[in-house]
Amino acid sequence: MTDTLLMLAAGFLGGMLNAVAGGGTFITFPALVASGVPVVSANATSTVAALPGYLSAALGFRHEIAQIERALVLRLTFWTLAGGIVGSCLLLVSSNQAFAVLVPFLLLAATSVFIWGAQVREWAAQHRNAAAPFGAGTMVPVAIYGGYFNGGLGIVLLALFALWGMTQLNQMNGLKNWLSFALSVISFAIFAAGGQVAWWPAAVMSLGTVLGGYLGAPVARRIPIPVLRALIAAIGFGMTALFLWRLF
Repeated sequence: MTDTLLMLAAGFLGGMLNAVAGGGTFITFPALVASGVPVVSANATSTVAALPGYLSAALGFRHEIAQIERALVLRLTFWTLAGGIVGSCLLLVSSNQAFAVLVPFLLLAATSVFIWGAQVREWAAQHRNAAAPFGAGTMVPVAIYGGYFNGGLGIVLLALFALWGMTQLNQMNGLKNWLSFALSVISFAIFAAGGQVAWWPAAVMSLGTVLGGYLGAPVARRIPIPVLRALIAAIGFGMTALFLWRLF
């Protein structure tokens, strides 16, 4: 019962954070590990639990997504699926011991991207090439990262879109959520086939993410964004230190 409540609360908080600022992984992944789920399975389960939130967000931006050239959306989806397959398979062949060593550094990288995401997007927008293609050479590596470790993926995608020359933020957010959903679907299939999904925690946490995204967003919007971002950054750095400490 304690673990179930922990999963529900972590899912709710993670869904709430994702709805307004991102960073839900910093809540859901450590909660799974704290409940006794091995780190590889916890990472896989956290990705699966985020899937309903990505879908609902993509549906919310369906009109903006429809404004993007369909052939482009299909091409980016294909590249995302290809990279997601590689990243997810890499996670399956990683031992818990090896992944545990990488976790603090992945969390640190995701937290840093979260904090300086706006600056990264601004830099990308300033240095974009007007003739730059929407290339597999940049999309696939990002998708591989997302398939392996989902933290900070949305911010990386927004920076990538800015680098490509996209400027309509609502379209960018819609495309980000659609590609994140597509990646989560393929990761879900691979993680399930590999036996790495903790099904009960995933189900309870998924319920929490949906409730958090829907019911928690109005509450979170009342919190000043700088305060919310500082809280998420503190959680991210705190979890980084905790998992680093666990190595020793």
